Amino acid sequence: MAGTTVSGVGSNIDTQAIVASLVAAEKAPKQTQINNQTLKATTSLSSIGKIQAALDAFRGALDNMKTASSFSGLTGSSSDEKVATVTTGNGAAAGSFSLLVTQLATASKLSTKVFASGASSVVNAGAAPTTLNIKQGTNTFAVSVPAGATLQQVRDSINSQYANQGLSANIVTDANGSRMVLTSTTTGVGSDLTLTGDSGLETGTSILATPQNAQYKLDGLAMESKTNTIADAVSGVTLKLTGASVVPSGGGAATPTTISVAASSATLKSSVKGFVDSYNALIKAANAETQVTTNADGSVTSGALTGDASLRSMLSAVRTELNAMSGTGQLKALSQFGVQTDQKTGLLSINDKLFDAAALTNAADINGIFSGDTGLLARMKSATDSFALSKTGVFAARSATLTDSLTDLKKQQDTLDARMVSLQTSLTAKYTAMDSLVARLRAQSDSVLATLNALNKSNSDD
Repeated sequence: MAGTTVSGVGSNIDTQAIVASLVAAEKAPKQTQINNQTLKATTSLSSIGKIQAALDAFRGALDNMKTASSFSGLTGSSSDEKVATVTTGNGAAAGSFSLLVTQLATASKLSTKVFASGASSVVNAGAAPTTLNIKQGTNTFAVSVPAGATLQQVRDSINSQYANQGLSANIVTDANGSRMVLTSTTTGVGSDLTLTGDSGLETGTSILATPQNAQYKLDGLAMESKTNTIADAVSGVTLKLTGASVVPSGGGAATPTTISVAASSATLKSSVKGFVDSYNALIKAANAETQVTTNADGSVTSGALTGDASLRSMLSAVRTELNAMSGTGQLKALSQFGVQTDQKTGLLSINDKLFDAAALTNAADINGIFSGDTGLLARMKSATDSFALSKTGVFAARSATLTDSLTDLKKQQDTLDARMVSLQTSLTAKYTAMDSLVARLRAQSDSVLATLNALNKSNSDD
């Protein structure tokens, strides 16, 4: 028959096909079980990973909102941002004050001697490496200067090692040659840079700028700061000085800048919206992994985590805190200022009309619901702690169990494959022996028939 492979020479039977069929039949039940369990474990592991990522993002957002303290509804402003900018944080209170900046904090700036051959000048002509020590206060930045190193190479070495610590080096070139200029992001009196060592770069240095403190007045009170970022002068308010107050061209006193901290419904609404968006992202991730889909043929496909007890428990804990009454003011629930829950999807939305009306008269109540040790942000974080811990959390434990299951399934697969190889070898040997036996029997049969035919022919001749 065309296309048929006959592997049994003696029996004319396709023993290879028989062996393959027997092996496949033996393997199929266990292989199906392994495939199904592997698919389920892999899908569940992927889904739990997505939930973990969404939960981590949600908790990170809660931490950021607690730190920013933007639920206070306060926002800071400066009448002249060329003099100072302002941000508010925990402990800020509404009010305004006058700021007069007479001097910004500056950093030390130091120059080496001039090298006539420019940036390619060899600064270490010896055969052994030398050392340049850059000192600033109690810190010492050691720079190795290899034999034959150029000014350019020393500069690059400083920047690659210490740029992340605020130290920087540049090369300035003029008609006389090149010099290396060192400076730092550290400002204020006492942050002077000095050079020591045996590299030769420490000799003949010039001071280009002496570090100084920022000098300013708040409501007429004279103050100083080593940096231009001032976080402790006014509770909950951070000032960043950007320039000196402007003196009128005709002379006279400089014009003070007004720093204001005032209630802002827009800021408060933005903060509430940020919470709503973060919460919705978590719920959407959960919905995606538990969604039940009806197929075209009417069959139903469940999500990887549909009915999952751990996920249900986490969502229940979050929703319990969401619906709990809190705060000490007139408003104690999110629904009272327009934050509403979709009963079908569980997602939150803001009713602008209700929110704007509530924020106008009860902004402090809204802040009280979200902020503080017993506020919604803190309670949400606490409610999800046991689920989010990286090693001992509920989802981490589930991931570890599923990973172990996949490892075990891989071992089962290897064992099954080895057993099937052994079975195939055994069956092949048996069918080969059978085929040999059939070949011998056929040979004997042919011999007997040949003898009988010969006898019959002899008798007929007689």
